[in-house]
Amino acid sequence: QVQLVETGGALVQAGGSLRLSCTASGSAFSINGVGWYRQAPGKQRERVATISPGNTTIYADSVKGRFTIFRDNAKNMVWLQMNSLNSEDTAVYYCNRLWPTPWSWGQGTQVTVSS
Repeated sequence: QVQLVETGGALVQAGGSLRLSCTASGSAFSINGVGWYRQAPGKQRERVATISPGNTTIYADSVKGRFTIFRDNAKNMVWLQMNSLNSEDTAVYYCNRLWPTPWSWGQGTQVTVSS
């Protein structure tokens, strides 16, 4: 059974940066497209960034130009570099594979941006 672990969340001031990490135990990320998602209080989970096995990336308009998703298949890890954070980025962040179906969701990591 694959276990997803997200780390790196923290309380940060508006304008600051964070780097989130994601790893999957029990499976190799290298053959999977991976996405970072977030869920703010009272809102549905939304996908903010994706990376294909060939490193093609796609971003939600709300984070384009501020967030960067990247991966290291040898380390079986995917990261989300977040810059110029604002209060709307406050959420629990999750990672998961894109296809064929998501694995069981991890605990996520809390990002809180103070203004």
